[in-house]
Amino acid sequence: MQKNKIFIFILLVAIGFSSCSEYQKVLNKGTVEDQYKMATDLYESQKYNKAIQLFEKITPSYRGKPQMERIQYMVAQAHYNTKQYSLAAYYFDKFVKNYPKSSKLEEAAYLSAHSYYLASPVYSLDQKDTQEALNALQNFIYKFPESEHTADANKNIKELTHKLEKKSFEIAKQYYHTEDYISAIAAFDNLLADYLGTSYKEEALYLKFKASYELAINSYILKKESRLNDAIKAHEKFKRNFPDSERLKETEKLVININEELSSLPVIKTQTNGI
Repeated sequence: MQKNKIFIFILLVAIGFSSCSEYQKVLNKGTVEDQYKMATDLYESQKYNKAIQLFEKITPSYRGKPQMERIQYMVAQAHYNTKQYSLAAYYFDKFVKNYPKSSKLEEAAYLSAHSYYLASPVYSLDQKDTQEALNALQNFIYKFPESEHTADANKNIKELTHKLEKKSFEIAKQYYHTEDYISAIAAFDNLLADYLGTSYKEEALYLKFKASYELAINSYILKKESRLNDAIKAHEKFKRNFPDSERLKETEKLVININEELSSLPVIKTQTNGI
């Protein structure tokens, strides 16, 4: 029994070496036709990385020929299947531009957009790829509104938009926690303007008021009155949008402090002028 297992193992290793040897032989010394056949066989056997190597080698020889359409699609799909999504997006884009009448046009356009989506990084990183993914998905829906992929594309757009919202919100919140209140207020305003239906609206309005309050309370006398009034406006907007918020108990106590500060300002001004 043990001998049989050893024999099978040796046989598999031998087959593996033979296979590798054959691949290297075709890759380095085979005809273009042999390389094309092996590349397609490897692709269909899901050995995508080896197939890509051969496809890259034969591409110059097949440029302008009928086989090139199939080669370009398989190259794009191979990169997609090996999770090389940025390259997959590039090659699917190239296919769409080169073969606008292809029967695979819609599928390639969707896979291009979906590759951009899959390449989108976590919210904490630079979101250039996320913006490219949004543009690609929106273009796909515009060109193929009746596609069976439209629902998925819309779902992806919603997810990516939320990622950008989160990025914007976290930047604003970071300004707040580092006590850069002027930047925090501007960043919360940008978030609320850019994403009208944002799920972060309550917390953004709350933290904008808190930033406005801290900025006003700690301001120099010449800017204090206007900033205190800005804080009151920020609170009114928060209360108007979220009249049942649990945070109102806290914020209304701060508004009392603001009004006390405002009522004391004339006295402070008089004393300052006296000096």
